[in-house]
Amino acid sequence: MDILNLIDEIEDIVEAGTSVLFTNKVMVDKEELLEIVQEIRIKLPDEIKQAAWIKDERQRILAEAQKDADTMLNEAEYKLEELVDQQEIIKKANARAEEIITKAKSNAKEIRIGAMEYADSLLLETQENLKEAIQLLNDNRKELRGME
Repeated sequence: MDILNLIDEIEDIVEAGTSVLFTNKVMVDKEELLEIVQEIRIKLPDEIKQAAWIKDERQRILAEAQKDADTMLNEAEYKLEELVDQQEIIKKANARAEEIITKAKSNAKEIRIGAMEYADSLLLETQENLKEAIQLLNDNRKELRGME
């Protein structure tokens, strides 16, 4: 950088200057220093513009990065909400499925019990009819034997 070189030249001039006795002061060539200061003024605006541009560019990049980060965060939150909603739907579907299975098992048990009770009542009725038929057969046989 030219400005840094010019500042180095000023330091060299000050270091090479003649010391004033009993003080911290130095005698230097006024014209030489003013010439360097003038060059610094001429070159300084470009350097400052570059520094300002770099600063603005840095701010723009940081703002863009923050915007991208916010966008990614929002997308992640949205997807998380979708997943939570899907999980909730899955939980409700599973609960409903369990409820249906439980009800189906209960209905099947009731149907089995009802079928068994119905079969038992048919068998009992058949048994009673058979008892009556056997009794009637026994009575008929006795009657036949009594006719002999």
